[in-house]
Amino acid sequence: MKAINREILSIAVPSIITNITTPLLALMDVVIVGHMGSADYIAAIAVGGTMFNMIYWLFSFLRMGSSGLTAQAYGASDPASISLILIRGLSVAIIASILIIIFSDFILDTSLMILEVEGKTKEMASVYFSILIWGAPATLSTFALTGWFLGIKNAKAPMWISFIINIANITVSLSLVIIFEMKIEGVAIGTLSAQWLGLIAGTLMARSKFNIGYILLTKLLNTSELKRFFTVNTDIFIRTLCLIAVTVWFTRIGSSQGTVILAVNTLLMQFFIFFSYFMDGFAFAGESLCGYYIGERNNRGLKTCIRHLFKWSAIMVIVFTITYTLFGEIIMNFISDEPSVTLSSKEYFNWVIAIPMVGFAAFTWDGIFIGATRTREMLLSMALSTLIYFAVYHFAFPTMGNHGLWAAFLCYLLSRGLILTMLRKRLTA
Repeated sequence: MKAINREILSIAVPSIITNITTPLLALMDVVIVGHMGSADYIAAIAVGGTMFNMIYWLFSFLRMGSSGLTAQAYGASDPASISLILIRGLSVAIIASILIIIFSDFILDTSLMILEVEGKTKEMASVYFSILIWGAPATLSTFALTGWFLGIKNAKAPMWISFIINIANITVSLSLVIIFEMKIEGVAIGTLSAQWLGLIAGTLMARSKFNIGYILLTKLLNTSELKRFFTVNTDIFIRTLCLIAVTVWFTRIGSSQGTVILAVNTLLMQFFIFFSYFMDGFAFAGESLCGYYIGERNNRGLKTCIRHLFKWSAIMVIVFTITYTLFGEIIMNFISDEPSVTLSSKEYFNWVIAIPMVGFAAFTWDGIFIGATRTREMLLSMALSTLIYFAVYHFAFPTMGNHGLWAAFLCYLLSRGLILTMLRKRLTA
């Protein structure tokens, strides 16, 4: 196997494992409260999870911004900049966390109003939120650490952090619930403890893997570097808002068509999410390696890396298209045993089969452009694709119904990849 393929897989495989195991943190909370004897507990965890997803999704720039900047500094053999990027990322994470905690009551009240939660579920979701909000500094700091580790070609550290968080969550939550007979408070404290243990583990790994020197305040506040840091992260932040708009609208329109269609779209979207776990692994490899080659000013290495990333992406397209074509119905029945949902899902399953072919370029180019810190092009691509999404929805939905919604979503994925393909020459501009 060529060296470049070994490097790609050394980052992609641990990243895929991390992507798959990360949702277990929320899943374990659901599993534990699922045996407490009331559906209100499950509903409260679902509401709480949704609230935190909305908050933390907005701060995903802490991971993506850190990875590209760090990769370039690593390729340029600039240890001082590598340390500065991590400290800046952690500083932004702490400041943002403090603001989240200060405005937590407002965030909670607004979220509960938007989600239209009432009664016991509202009461328990509030308890869950009020405890877990203190995990914001740990969660956001871990975002910055994860991106930083990817930037120095270390995808195993985030994988181990994910394992530690999940093991700690299971152990502490079960202990508090079973031994100390705590209810939703025990689950929240268990998750909170796991988040902080993950941050501690990540910090220790960073100290052991890389010599993080002391940073002078004047260097940390260097105007030109700060401008670049915030420009990159602002672009990614606005891009994330577009992504949220697409996702929320997709869910909203699914819900407006009734419970069955909402369930169908939710079920079918799991196929997209599972595909994204694998494609994101190769995108992370693109962030790390392409950023490294750009920092090293190795244009030939960059082109070789891009070529091989797309070869691996093509393999993923073939594997997932065949798997979904041959085993899609079996997978649907595994996810849901509700006959009305699985039967209705078959009508729309061809859209799922098309997802790998339509969406692979968007994922691959995203990683490459993040590594190159060409975030303005990423924002342009996402903004235009979002407009295309709503335009196709506007014309297709009235006549095609839910098929029109899926057509809009696939056009959105396809346009993201096509636009970035057209902008690829700017990578080395």
